[in-house]
Amino acid sequence: MTSVPQVLASPVRPPVGRLVLPPLVALSLGHFLVMLDVTVVNVAVPGVRASLGVGAAGLQWVVDGYSTVFAGLLLLGGGLGDRFGHRRLYLAGLGLFAVASAGCAAAPSGAVLVGARFGQGAGAALLVPASFALLRAAYPDGALRARAVGVWGLVSAVAFGAGPAVGGLLVAGLGWRWVFWVNLPVAALAAVLTRRHVRPSEVGRSGRSGRSGRSGRRGDPAGQLLGMVGLVGLVGGVNEAGVRGWGSPWVLAAFGVGAAASAGFVRVEWGLERRSAAGRGDRHGRARVPLLPPALLRDGRLAAVDIIGLLLSLGYYGMLYVLTLHFQLVRGYGSLGAGLALLPSVGMGLLAAPLSSRLAARYGPYRPMAGALLLGAAGFLGWLSAGPGTPYPVLLFALAATGLATPVTVVAATVAVLEAAPSAVAGTASAVFNVSRQVGSSLGVALFGTLTGSLGPVRGLHASALVAAAAFLLGAVLAARVSRRGRTAPVGGKRAGGE
Repeated sequence: MTSVPQVLASPVRPPVGRLVLPPLVALSLGHFLVMLDVTVVNVAVPGVRASLGVGAAGLQWVVDGYSTVFAGLLLLGGGLGDRFGHRRLYLAGLGLFAVASAGCAAAPSGAVLVGARFGQGAGAALLVPASFALLRAAYPDGALRARAVGVWGLVSAVAFGAGPAVGGLLVAGLGWRWVFWVNLPVAALAAVLTRRHVRPSEVGRSGRSGRSGRSGRRGDPAGQLLGMVGLVGLVGGVNEAGVRGWGSPWVLAAFGVGAAASAGFVRVEWGLERRSAAGRGDRHGRARVPLLPPALLRDGRLAAVDIIGLLLSLGYYGMLYVLTLHFQLVRGYGSLGAGLALLPSVGMGLLAAPLSSRLAARYGPYRPMAGALLLGAAGFLGWLSAGPGTPYPVLLFALAATGLATPVTVVAATVAVLEAAPSAVAGTASAVFNVSRQVGSSLGVALFGTLTGSLGPVRGLHASALVAAAAFLLGAVLAARVSRRGRTAPVGGKRAGGE
């Protein structure tokens, strides 16, 4: 196994017990931008419609096109980072994200806006796996890493949850274009901090310094193409189903193309792994490396975390979408009011970050995951009492429980991936986890949106809450099973409580 930190470290190695902040701030700012832009645009939709005359289908792609491309290119971003250096990919992702944000802000038409949102998704797919791998390398000590991941996860949770409120303030005060202009100074600050406080990669994965992994190994263009088409087809089909209906020929065609490409992707990756194991390469002796090494998914810990990530995002982000509709359509709140009503959920992230990192350091990541998911399931069941006349304070338990459970689970799951993934494929392991979360989010939004549309806003909310609770319960069972097997140790290296 490649020694930790091969990808990157801060200029001064953090001593045990002290968390050096500049690398963490640099990496967290990029992740903040990515997560903020998932939800901040929701409240800008009315302004976009009035300003650019975009129809319903176009507005759907303004909101979801970003997440679709993000999910479709994540594996490519992770593989490129592992091959060419994560600092380089992180800075490239920041630059692309900033340029695309400027394109969104200045867009003269709906088509240009959708295209620029695609560009934002591509930039996000480059920088998120890179920031994950750089975080792992910058904090090699297990306890420090857990604390750093706690802050990193807190930034992500707060950015995602605060998106509607931040967007409401910007739209009300400056107009919808400022939802995108605000990204530029944050991206610039993240780039400056990264250049000053984060070192470049030392060697490529093949061992020849300065060659970025080009000696001895070749890329996987077929896997990259099939993986991208498969994910974009499946996720795009789910997104379009919310507008066109699940039986639409366009949606069925997207699912068909996505399924066929995904099957081809699996076949290509298995074949490359077998040829690599047999030592077969080209006439120069170079072997192609799978974009997604199947061995990663044969690790029970990583497979469990990926499934938990999908279930978590399906439940929480699907419900977040439904709750935004509930506060606006059923309770009559405006865009800003709906965002503020969700703040108790976001505020719990301030408690979740230190809590989760301490629990993971003491007990390992799977026990906190299981407990948090059980708490979240109970919180979702609290929405069964919600109706048009339900007093807002009655809903606070549901908001707080799910708001605490989700970031605790994300931080613990991130620690689990960091600990289980070999350092040489840390970016790819991060990409797989984030792909599962993005797919879960898209599935949750589409499924719960369909339930709300067919059953009505109140009954649809109740049905969605039951599905979300079931998803969290299944995730808790998976986490508990891995914990009982004693396959994970606390991040400090010692087992706790017989684990």
